[in-house]
Amino acid sequence: MQKKRIYVIGGLALLFLIAVSLWSEVLNAGSLEVTFFDVGQGDASFVRTSQGQQIVIDGGSDNAILTQLAQKIPFWDKTIDLLILSHPAKDHVAGFVDVMEKYKVKNIVWNGIRKDTEIFKAWERALEQEKAEGAIVSVVRAPGKISLESKGCPQFLDILYPIDDIAGKIFVDDNDTALVVRLVSCDHSVLFTGDLTQKGEKQILENTYDVNSDVLKVGHHGSKTSSSKEFIEAVSPDIAVISSGEGNSYGHPHEEVLARFLEFGIDILRTDELGDITLRF
Repeated sequence: MQKKRIYVIGGLALLFLIAVSLWSEVLNAGSLEVTFFDVGQGDASFVRTSQGQQIVIDGGSDNAILTQLAQKIPFWDKTIDLLILSHPAKDHVAGFVDVMEKYKVKNIVWNGIRKDTEIFKAWERALEQEKAEGAIVSVVRAPGKISLESKGCPQFLDILYPIDDIAGKIFVDDNDTALVVRLVSCDHSVLFTGDLTQKGEKQILENTYDVNSDVLKVGHHGSKTSSSKEFIEAVSPDIAVISSGEGNSYGHPHEEVLARFLEFGIDILRTDELGDITLRF
């Protein structure tokens, strides 16, 4: 008798959890949600479009992202519509090896460069496995566009960088190979810049690409070599999000960079201070 009661309680608890998850999806339907995960000194972001597409941009330096994704993706859903790797530096790519093992990834986009590192070799193996299981893998460069499911208004990702054909080339310092993508959803936009430095920012501006965005994911964790005044002015964001590790040894974000954003009256949100940051439009 006691065992039966436990089963009933357990069943009710499961139904409650499912109901909460379903209601959460209903309440968020039609809105764009972007979460910048706190992955320490690294980058990882999750996007749920207004049509429910699930996009992950960069994966951080370890498998911590799995716990964070589990809080965003219902436990019965093991699919990711689009995975974007800005560049294969460890603090952007390492977590993806575990993500690709746990989830079925439908589409993968990256810059196609090569690195002589163990984590890059692990990324290549994971990539081949995903391709064998049906994933569509694309190497992209600017200018380019990835169309997203939409209803009534445009939703897409603009590829703004890299501009040169760098696929297949070996890089030691790959910061300025990073994919820069601008997410556009109706009247809202978010700019993801990877580890791009001021050199890459200048190239984007010289090519007169549209970078104006509501939110800027600040380049290279707030390093002083990124986020020039000219670039900040062109993007003109309301919010600047900085992904950096608490007490990191690089001194990120740099005081000069923080001062530049404050000079323009832009709100600064930092993962090292706030943890995961979720913005809903």
